[in-house]
Amino acid sequence: FVVFVTRYLDLFTTYYSLYNSIMKIVYIGSTASIIYTIKYQEPIKSTYDKSQDAFLHWKFGAAPCFVLAFFTHLIGSGIKQFSVMELLWTFSIYLEAIAILPQLIVLQRYREVENLTGNYIFFMGAYRGLYILNWIYRANTEKNYRHHWVVYICGVIQTLLYADFFYYYIKSKSKGGKFSLPTTS
Repeated sequence: FVVFVTRYLDLFTTYYSLYNSIMKIVYIGSTASIIYTIKYQEPIKSTYDKSQDAFLHWKFGAAPCFVLAFFTHLIGSGIKQFSVMELLWTFSIYLEAIAILPQLIVLQRYREVENLTGNYIFFMGAYRGLYILNWIYRANTEKNYRHHWVVYICGVIQTLLYADFFYYYIKSKSKGGKFSLPTTS
């Protein structure tokens, strides 16, 4: 939720198109709805096991991403060009890159991955991989394509975070068996 809210703050300052505005509102609204459903709606609420979700999101996710975004933006823009909107956008890029970590950690703890969950995580990672192909295509075909190295680096990092999951997902699908992840112990 934080990723979309901080990324799409330009919704209130810059109009690009009706489609763009509607999609940003849909992303924020659907993400908020999903979070609300997981936290407050039965029967989904009762399936969430907080004891398995021990990742310290603010300490090891949001705070380091914000500090990194602050320094990246400060170094890239300088004090005179410093923009809170750009800072929050950069923060959202960094946070999105690691946002899958808590889910991957929970899956590692449970070992057995439900089919629907496995497919969802696989296709989220595949989406990111396809995004990288899109960047390559656009960089080679669009004359005035704007390169953004923070986005590239974070996209590659995010895709690499899925690599271990991809390996075990494809291995289990090829054998037709249950999808399980190895234990860390």
